[in-house]
Amino acid sequence: MSGAGRIRVACLGAGYFAQFHYDSWARMAEVELVGSCDMDLVKAAATGLPAYDDLGQMLDEADPDVLDIILPPNAHAAAIEQAIAHGVKTIICQKPFCRALAEARHIAHRAESAGVTLIVHENFRFQPWYRAIKSALAAGAVGQFHQATFRFRPGDGQGPRAYLDRQPYFQKMPRFLVHETAVHWIDTFRYLFGDPVSVYADLRKLNPVIDGEDAGYILFEYANGARALFDGNRHLDHAADNLRRTMGEALIEGTDGALSLFGDGAVSVRAQGALEGQVILGPDEWSGFGGDCVHALQEHVVAGLNSGSALENTAPDYLNVLEIEEAVYASAKLGQKIDLRAK
Repeated sequence: MSGAGRIRVACLGAGYFAQFHYDSWARMAEVELVGSCDMDLVKAAATGLPAYDDLGQMLDEADPDVLDIILPPNAHAAAIEQAIAHGVKTIICQKPFCRALAEARHIAHRAESAGVTLIVHENFRFQPWYRAIKSALAAGAVGQFHQATFRFRPGDGQGPRAYLDRQPYFQKMPRFLVHETAVHWIDTFRYLFGDPVSVYADLRKLNPVIDGEDAGYILFEYANGARALFDGNRHLDHAADNLRRTMGEALIEGTDGALSLFGDGAVSVRAQGALEGQVILGPDEWSGFGGDCVHALQEHVVAGLNSGSALENTAPDYLNVLEIEEAVYASAKLGQKIDLRAK
């Protein structure tokens, strides 16, 4: 994209999760990292890149092809607007995308009108176990899909210090479990099973020191009658040496068998009537986050920019995820199933 043939990437944000973004970009021969911006200049400088505490200055001086926004939701819209005004043509933005659906719609429209490619950094669908499950479903491994359950059990939500050491803003999010976390599985379930036709949610708050919900059930219905359940509880854990690898366990069942996802990242398939399953993806050995899914997503973006191939999770498509999220909260508030076809 640049004259030298490498994609110039600048990053906005140098907090906890940003480390995975920087590490990924640095491993790509096609990418040149040209700047890091953070309100805390010390954190930006710690990346080893040209450091800034002003986004406009970084955009002027670094002249990136791509801006990677690694900030909390309340800062997304302003940063995207500023990047559009500076002529950046590709923007990647972390999730949760913007503060609310209306703001996300406005920003997606602004980017589209300006000819800007805006991608949401929704990386869970890029985790290797979900790629393996998608391939197995496409190959008919479970026959006709009937139902799925993901049990979200990160074990990090107990006590007055919950989240303070890693992402302290979690405690003050008025919408927490769904907006910050379950949104990953709203998107991943869309990737695996297609768009749902209805949702029903029962949400609750267990830890009194946080503002938002931290446990609950979300039931998704599909046009073929299948169901998928997100069963989330941030207080409880699961069997794993690294609770943040898969963050839980999954079971996907159909007429011919079942797929199981374990806490070590392994996936097995058990045929209907069989006593034991066959491993189709071994345990994950990546020491970083989520099976190196950040890198898989960013490699996908770079490949798309270089080849012109279609990109996953562009902002206009991702609005569907946020519409489902809004329906989840509406269902929990009203205590009834929400038909997603009636919009």
